[in-house]
Formats: sequence, structure tokens, C-alpha cells
Amino acid sequence: MEQPKSNKLAGALGWKLLERFGVQGTQFVLQIILARILDPAHYGVLSIMIIFVNLANVFIQTGFNTALVQNKEVEEEDYSSVFWVSLCIAVILYVMIFFAAPLIGKFYNIPDIVSPLRVLSLMLLPGALNSVQLAKVSREMDFRKVFYSNVAGILISGICGITIAFLGGGLWALVAQTMINVFVICVVMFFTAKLRLRFVINWKRVGILFRFGWKLLASGLLNTLYQDLRSLVIGKKYDTNVLGYYNRGKQFPQFIITAVDGAVQSVMLPAMASEQDEKAKVKSLMRNSIAISSYIIFPIMAGLAGVAMPLVSLLLTDKWLPCVPYLQIYCFTLAFYPVHSCNLQAINAMGRSDIFLKLEIIKKALGISTLVVAVFCFDTPIAIAATGAITGFISCFINAYPNKKLIGYSYMEQMKDLIPSFALSVIMLGCVLAVGFLPMHTLWILILQVIVGIAVYVAGSSLFRFQPFRTLLGLLKNLRNKRK
Repeated sequence: MEQPKSNKLAGALGWKLLERFGVQGTQFVLQIILARILDPAHYGVLSIMIIFVNLANVFIQTGFNTALVQNKEVEEEDYSSVFWVSLCIAVILYVMIFFAAPLIGKFYNIPDIVSPLRVLSLMLLPGALNSVQLAKVSREMDFRKVFYSNVAGILISGICGITIAFLGGGLWALVAQTMINVFVICVVMFFTAKLRLRFVINWKRVGILFRFGWKLLASGLLNTLYQDLRSLVIGKKYDTNVLGYYNRGKQFPQFIITAVDGAVQSVMLPAMASEQDEKAKVKSLMRNSIAISSYIIFPIMAGLAGVAMPLVSLLLTDKWLPCVPYLQIYCFTLAFYPVHSCNLQAINAMGRSDIFLKLEIIKKALGISTLVVAVFCFDTPIAIAATGAITGFISCFINAYPNKKLIGYSYMEQMKDLIPSFALSVIMLGCVLAVGFLPMHTLWILILQVIVGIAVYVAGSSLFRFQPFRTLLGLLKNLRNKRK
């Protein structure tokens, strides 16, 4: 019985990785085209709007969604109940943003933000449907449907956004791209997920789901507000150009994190939740998850930091070079993201959302304290960005602490799983940076850096027989055999 389940998990992970890399890769290319057409200030204004939309979206996408995935038994009417409740919340939040838009524009001294923000916020309404659709396919681990919908969404919205940008639409090109993406995803998944919604709300079941989900909702709200706090401060304290550089630098490593770690964790949460009564199996799944995702993320982040200057110059043109320091800072910050997410997913899978919330409060208090020090003592956006790297590293130990007791996964065991990949990534980074000093054209330096980085990491993995390296080779063979 273990082999079919293992094959299902491997297949789900394969489709999720394909979906994430396909979507993020396509989006990466489209964003490069848009960034070459538009100005950093356009992205700065979009960043401010997205902050408020994301905060509202937490109430729709977090809590009930995770509760639907995590619960052992979910009834058919649970999806309908959650959808109608989420839709009502979305309408209320949209009305609030609609009337708050002029105040936001006045606070940031951007009067032209009012209409774009009101239009962009409409994405909250289809988001209520999409949250339930994602919960259903996540429970079934059928990530093929997510692949189809997300690829369709990013392609159609990207073409529309680029067209509007070429026609001189400016900020509206980014608004249209974001809006169309959400709508297309919902439409495609409507036909693939086959979610049967009824006009019914079972308040008893809603209450059961809410008792689990409210803590995750509070954690998600706290986390989203905290993650966007630096952008809020930079947007207010400096100008939209600086905010554009900051967010563009952050987006490069975020693309990779969303693609790799997002795929692994979306598969591992339902897998660990299904084994929550057997701590040994949860620990085994978590160790595999943290080892594999870190094995992939560490070298990519190190390599990206090493090639940041020639990469930005070639892809985005020299007008975006001020984003390079932010890109390198976030490479270090997000390199440890798999450690965070793996530990937190294990806590969620064990049904301990109360611990999850407590950890969020502790980490955010630490983060806000360092942010205040950076704002008042250093007065530079670089220092503000650096606070994320400092608190992110410390938070690794905070997140790992409960799992020693919950599933018996100690600090030493986690370090043992992480240090080999981290050490090899540091060696690889040194080699990549050394190549950057060669007297060659920027394009050839970038190509050679990538080749050297991959060669060093693969050769080191093979030489020292890293377990994640062998696991990924086995997964690729499994996927290849399934296609035959």
C-alpha cells in the first residue's frame, strides 16, 4: 500500500513543480518585457496598491482554505458554505477599499492611485471562488488542474499587459495584467476542478472550520502586514522610484521561492496532515521536504546573488541597476525560507495552529523592533531591507523549536540536513564571484558564471553523494517512466 501512495505523492510534486516553474518562468519573461517598457515609479505605485489588496485577500485566502485542506473529513457542502461566507467577506472588504482609496492616495501623495486601486481591488471577488477551488484540488493532490489554470492565466494576462504597455497605458498595464490573471484562473479551474457549489451555508460546519482557521487567519494577517511593512515605510519615507527598485530586487528571488518551495509545501501539507496520527511519518516527510527544498533553494539563491549585476543589466537595462543590492539581500533572506515553511507546515499538519500563531507574534515583534532601529538609526532603504535578512535567520531557530517536542525533530538533526547543501552553495558562490572579475563582455561573464555554478554544485553533489541529489534523480526517472 505504501508504493501507490508514494507514487501519488511523487506525481503530485512533479505536477506542482511543473506548474510553479512553468508559471513563474513565463511570468518572469513577461515581467522582463514589461519592466523594459515601464518605469520603476509604475512598479512603486503598483506595490503600494498590492499591499492593501493583499491585506484584504488574507481574510479570503487564509484560514478557511487551510482548514479545508487540513481537516481529515470534509463534507461536500463545506465547500459551498466556505465560498458564500468568503464571498460576503470579499464584498465588504472591497467596499472598504473603495471608500478608503482617496485617503490612501492622500497619505502617499499619489492622487492618481484612486481609480487603479478601486479597479485592482475587484480581484477580491473571484479570489473567494479560487480559494475554495484550490482547497479542493489540494485535498485531491490533483495539481494538473492548477497547472492548466495558472499557465492560461499568466499567458493571457501577460499578453494583455504588454499590449497595453506598448500602447502607453503605463500603470494600467500592470493593473490589467493582475486582474485578468485572477479571472482567467477562476474560469479555467471552473471547468477543470468541477466544484459543485450550492446555495447553502452550514453554520455549524463553518464554525468548526473557523475554530481551526481563525488562528491561521490571524497569523496570515500578521505575516502579510509584516512582510509589506518595509514597503509601506519605504513608500512613505522615500519616493516611488526607490520603492520600485526595492520591490523589483525582491521579486527576482521571490519568483524562485514561489516556484520551488511553494510547490513542495503545497504537496507536503496535505501529505503530512494525512499522517498526523503517526509522528514518525510526519517527521520523515518533513525531513525529506526540508532537505530537498533547501538543496534546491540554497544554490539558486547563492548563484542569483553572484550574477545579480550582469543579470539585471542585460535583462532589465541599466535603469534598473539600483535594485541589485536589494536583490542580493533578499537572496540571503529567502534562502532560509524552506526552513521556515517546512517547520510551520509540520506544526499546521499536527493541528497546532495555536503554536503557529504564538510563533508569528514572537517573530513579528522581533522584526518590527529591528525595523524601527533601521529607520531611526540608519535612515537608508538598504538598512530597512537588511532587517529582513537578520530577523529571517533568527526566525529559523524560533520556528524549529516546537517540532523537537511535536515530532522529535531536533535542532541538531535539522542542521545535519541543511549544512551540506549550504556549505556547497557557499563554495559555488565563491567560484561564481571569481568568474565575475574576468575581463569579458557582460553577456559572456553571465553565461560562464551560470555554467561554472551548475558544474560545481552538481559535481560536488555527486562526489559527496548527497541524499537529496539522489532523491531528485529518482523522482525524474519516475516521471519519465510514467510518461512512457
